[in-house]
Amino acid sequence: MLFNSLTFVVFFAIVVALHHAPFSWRVKKINLLLASYLFYAAWNPPFVILLMISTIVDWKAAQWIYAAGTPARRRAFLILSLAVNLGFLGFFKYGGFLLENFTHLMNSVGLAYKAPEWNIILPVGISFYTFQTMAYSLDVFLRRAAPTKSPLDFALFVTFFPQLVAGPIVRPSQLVPQFAEEKRATGAQMYWGLALITLGLFEKVVLADSFLAPAADGAFGAHRAIAPLDAWTGVLAFSGQIFFDFSGYSTIAIGAALCLGFALPNNFRFPYAAIGFSDFWRRWHISLSTWLRDYLYIPIGGARKGRARTYVNLAVTMLLGGLWHGANWTFVVWGGLHGVYLAGERLLRETVKERAWFSSWAFRLSMALVTYFLVNITWVFFRAETFKDAAIMLQSMFGLAKDPKKVLYLNEIVPATLVVAGMVATHWRLRATTKEALIEKAPPWIIVLGGTIMLFMLIITQGSDSAFIYFQF
Repeated sequence: MLFNSLTFVVFFAIVVALHHAPFSWRVKKINLLLASYLFYAAWNPPFVILLMISTIVDWKAAQWIYAAGTPARRRAFLILSLAVNLGFLGFFKYGGFLLENFTHLMNSVGLAYKAPEWNIILPVGISFYTFQTMAYSLDVFLRRAAPTKSPLDFALFVTFFPQLVAGPIVRPSQLVPQFAEEKRATGAQMYWGLALITLGLFEKVVLADSFLAPAADGAFGAHRAIAPLDAWTGVLAFSGQIFFDFSGYSTIAIGAALCLGFALPNNFRFPYAAIGFSDFWRRWHISLSTWLRDYLYIPIGGARKGRARTYVNLAVTMLLGGLWHGANWTFVVWGGLHGVYLAGERLLRETVKERAWFSSWAFRLSMALVTYFLVNITWVFFRAETFKDAAIMLQSMFGLAKDPKKVLYLNEIVPATLVVAGMVATHWRLRATTKEALIEKAPPWIIVLGGTIMLFMLIITQGSDSAFIYFQF
């Protein structure tokens, strides 16, 4: 079920009505749980079973970990939880990838091997809810939290429909306590929730799908050398498309939860105004970057074991972060480049002495533009289907491709350029605030006018039924 569909509008209206009906809190939570299962089943009903298995295994494993009398037993129960979650993720998401690479390896050493056809469907959102449930088991194992006493609350934490499919990846401490007492949206929460839903739909349907997707798809879909202007337009358009697409989903999720009286963490904070790559990852997909930091980077040593080990830890974290996004070596390269950027930034900070002019607006703006430029180089690998396509796009961008062709029209270039320029300027102007704080401070008439314009744009673009990009992860 897509947020940008009439089906979801009807579904959400019924859920909100039931949530504000005079039922007991337990009945309301059961309603939310059933609605969440229905929401997920709209894609492929059998995959609801995976959600249920993950819920049951992690619920019991956390209790066993907490009650275990020896470190060995605690580790054994944690391994059970991780094995089930990573086993599902590995089979459904990486099974075909591993089989394909094994076939190439066998053939490269002279062994004729033909792998069976892999027709396993990827369950939507499996990467998100797998990381979410693993965080619960890990928190209990690391004694950061005790297991929740209510299986209903835990099941709702795993399946809560606003953020189930594409995040934010919510920590147990951020959501489970909210289920302890009845939550019902106040008038102000309903107002802001609907405002955020409208904004998120505008980001997805109008900006990402209508203004930016044609240029991005046209450039990357050419699969050949193209003119430098077209190449840069396509890459920059994709940088905006993926931001507005994913930010739009997160904004709708936060708004939908708020309409029910719940608070979800922010997932973006104007990332294209980042000054450096550590700053970028504090602003982009915040719930994933903090998850990787807390459950991978720090546990394997972080920055505590010397300079060389720190660089290795950064590389491992970002490589695995890239692989989390998709079963393709292009995603690994995307993550690897970010690892190189982070290591290079860290090395510069350690070797270059601080200068007074480093804090000037001109230097900071320049560094933000350099960061954005290098991030766009990584987006080439994120968007390209193959390394060949990525190489052709990079060659086209820098005028090195042979026989480039014009593939984009003026009506694709102009809207994409204007939206991207406006996006970068807005991010820079608002880099020190948040989307929610900005809306809260704005006069009511500005909110009403902005909402009216966004609704009008949604209507005249006739909506969109395209899935969110991060559904594939």
